[in-house]
Amino acid sequence: MESYLNENFGGVKPKHSSDEALGRWRKVVGVVKNPKRRFRFTANLGKRSEAAAMKRTNQEKLRVAVLVSKAALQFIHGLAPQSEYTVPAAVKAAGYGICAEELSSVVESHDIKKLKAHGGTEGLLSKVSTSESDGVSTSKDKLASRQEIFGINKFAETEARSFWVFVWEALHDMTLMILAACAFFSLVVGIATEGWPKGAHDGLGIVASILLVVFVTATSDYRQSLQFKDLDKEKKKITVQVIRSGYRQKLSIYELLVGDIVHLSIGDQVPADGLFVSGFSLLINESSLTGESEPVAVNAENPFLLSGTKVQDGSCKMLVTTVGMRTQWGKLMATLSEGGDDETPLQVKLNGVATIIGKIGLVFAVVTFAVLTESLFRRKIMDGSYLSWSGDDALELLEFFAIAVTIVVVAVPEGLPLAVTLSLAFAMKKMMNDKALVRHLAACETMGSATSICSDKTGTLTTNHMTVVKACICGKIKEVEKSSDAKSLFSELPDSVMTMLSQSIFNNTGGDVVINQDGKREILGTPTEAAILELGLSLGGDFQAVRKATTLIKVEPFNSAKKRMGVVIQLPGGAFRAHCKGASEIILASCSKYLNDQGNAVPLDSATVAHLNATIESFANEALRTLCLAYIEVADGFSANDAIPEEGYTCIGIVGIKDPVRPGVKESVAICRSAGITVRMVTGDNINTAKAIARECGILTEGGLAIEGPDFRTKSAEEMYKLIPKIQVMARSSPLDKHTLVKNLRTTHEEVVAVTGDGTNDAPALHEADIGLAMGIAGTEVAKESADVIILDDNFSTIVTVAKWGRSVYINIQKFVQFQLTVNVVALVVNFSSACMTGSAPLTAVQLLWVNMIMDTLGALALATEPPNDELMKRTPVGRKGNFISNIMWRNIMGQAIYQFFVIWYLQTEGKTLFELKGDNSDLVLNTLIFNCFVFCQVIRSFYCILLISAKSLLGFHCSPLQ
Repeated sequence: MESYLNENFGGVKPKHSSDEALGRWRKVVGVVKNPKRRFRFTANLGKRSEAAAMKRTNQEKLRVAVLVSKAALQFIHGLAPQSEYTVPAAVKAAGYGICAEELSSVVESHDIKKLKAHGGTEGLLSKVSTSESDGVSTSKDKLASRQEIFGINKFAETEARSFWVFVWEALHDMTLMILAACAFFSLVVGIATEGWPKGAHDGLGIVASILLVVFVTATSDYRQSLQFKDLDKEKKKITVQVIRSGYRQKLSIYELLVGDIVHLSIGDQVPADGLFVSGFSLLINESSLTGESEPVAVNAENPFLLSGTKVQDGSCKMLVTTVGMRTQWGKLMATLSEGGDDETPLQVKLNGVATIIGKIGLVFAVVTFAVLTESLFRRKIMDGSYLSWSGDDALELLEFFAIAVTIVVVAVPEGLPLAVTLSLAFAMKKMMNDKALVRHLAACETMGSATSICSDKTGTLTTNHMTVVKACICGKIKEVEKSSDAKSLFSELPDSVMTMLSQSIFNNTGGDVVINQDGKREILGTPTEAAILELGLSLGGDFQAVRKATTLIKVEPFNSAKKRMGVVIQLPGGAFRAHCKGASEIILASCSKYLNDQGNAVPLDSATVAHLNATIESFANEALRTLCLAYIEVADGFSANDAIPEEGYTCIGIVGIKDPVRPGVKESVAICRSAGITVRMVTGDNINTAKAIARECGILTEGGLAIEGPDFRTKSAEEMYKLIPKIQVMARSSPLDKHTLVKNLRTTHEEVVAVTGDGTNDAPALHEADIGLAMGIAGTEVAKESADVIILDDNFSTIVTVAKWGRSVYINIQKFVQFQLTVNVVALVVNFSSACMTGSAPLTAVQLLWVNMIMDTLGALALATEPPNDELMKRTPVGRKGNFISNIMWRNIMGQAIYQFFVIWYLQTEGKTLFELKGDNSDLVLNTLIFNCFVFCQVIRSFYCILLISAKSLLGFHCSPLQ
């Protein structure tokens, strides 16, 4: 069976499956009992292609609009346009000088002429009653007025389907419809021949069973839909930095209003349509809207920002001009009918299992009906009554047909693919409590097969709570962890060095120092930036005073490829100076001078270079993250279009930043090792720092290899093949190095790879990996969008929990498949063999419907929702080529089926003698006993599983309900 499944249903991948592969298995499945239910959680390829075509059309329209706007700029710049716009009375009465429609048209059409007519960005700031420095007022009345005039930043969503919709879909089951028709004819014939109520028993029994099956099915499906709705809400939680009433604060994108001043940086998603107010080196990726992959430079000349686009480089302040359904993204989403997520490989395989069993069941049903009908005809021929047909004969023939149809109902394990969804939905909901947000269903099951985890260091293996604990300035190494140590350093440094150090720290930063609403000083920015800023403040520096004393001319944010960031400032006298900071050995290599203990810039000699390199190595060996700060005087006439120098710097100093290993990481790495999962550290840090942290975490072991990215990328394909299995640490890696490592592990070594990432440049590796894990705290929106799972607490231990849940899903589905197929086999064989040998079926249509309900509900609830246990992480991973339905599993299925079959067969043949049954009702009593025995077996198995699970959760032990 496994080979058949792999051939016909194995083309679907955990992610990035082609439409051809998704369509192929659907053709193999063919006719199903209830397509509405079977394919509810699979991609609608028709809607998807329709949406893709519509999206391309919209993108082309927007692209043309942008190009026309750009072409028209040269004709517009010299004009002094006259505005004919009239402010609506209601808008004017509310205190605004422009309406929502006019604002929307300015940005949507990239209309420079109209923007100038309103006084440019400055004019619009005034017209929407806001300012760059203070933002909008937080007064409740003013916020309410702003919402009423300009709207809220929420998109129209499809209404949640009610419970009755699921009831209606459950009623679409073809076999249940046929049984309903059988029940109707049974009622008509029964009442006509035997009267009411005796003649209605069989018909009403079938009707009651059908209704019960429908309502139980609908309830289960409705609960799943609610779980997915809750998870969708979690996926859409995005926060941005906003200025309101002069204070910078975090807000959900759904709370944004027109007039808000939003801070955007690398990796952020633009949350609404707006205008560039101020910023540096801003590049926007508009491919999601226009389809153009080339980034667009946004600045004062081209200030338009569209929602749904991504910040590829730089940073800015943005004025929100359009929100909600008026934005370009809102209009695009309103026209699309999404086709849903791709189905998971396990869902597809179980659709294959259901198809195979269904075909077998259909053959058995037809043969059973033929045999039973033949026995009826033979009996009537032997009685000589073949020309005389009574109502009882018609009812008997109808019962045979109902039994045949019900065999198909029971035989086709329609619940198998849905059990996967139930298990995945349950796991996703529980993982939310364990700080892991699953974005794609397939990630749950794929993580259970993971054989390798490539993890970042900072914030994942470490706490990401950084503090500068050591510094080497003017050649002197000092402890600066305590404020008293910092003050001591301050007193020993020349004033000129302190000035230069403060200038470097406070200007060359992506962070900020603000006063919050409580009147307390607050440092904003990444943990690294916060640590450096904290050092500058502890040395007595004044952030605002230093920033006001100079003018920022150009900013180059940190680049993970160059491992550095830089700024150019204009000094009060008009001179220009560039500051840079980054990876210590890289920045030091670009320096030709250093500041000595007198505060003078002197040439770097070999002895000083050796001393500074030894300092870097010493800091790194203490597991400290090292950064080097440097500056260079820049020639007059520097402009923002000029490149920041990369050579000839003067070294100001080197700092060592402490970032402790997270509690529990070492134990989690040990758990991974016992589970057969290899953990590799991939970091941009110094190799000595990386090795020290890796040893502390238990990642770097004896015989393991630590390598630097620049060395790794020079290896040939053959060298990489031999090298990669030994690599445990990769330091100074670029995003391309990470991508190359992941690709080789997946393709050449056939490993199932999970990769962590937080930056924009990590997106290719996250996309390439079998499971992309983005960081919820430190991660950018670009990284999160490329990921399959978001680790909400940025903790490596949570990744191990995700792996445990993945294994639990896999095992749970195996248990449910075994449980259901056992019932299928027994029900088929018992009714078929009995029909062939005795001319009667021991299990009636009503009884089979009850059995179907038991195995589709109790079995699924018991087996598909068992929480994980520690024993799961003591097994070897399934890997890329593991068989879902193993030989051991088939032995269990057949063993249990044969045992139950012989019990029922014995009761059917010897039951009357065993229980001394006599009289007209003996057949009915025996049939009831056989049914009760069969149901008892299934119920006991279900409740056994439930009790084991309950005992596991209450008492902390685990027993497998496979047997």
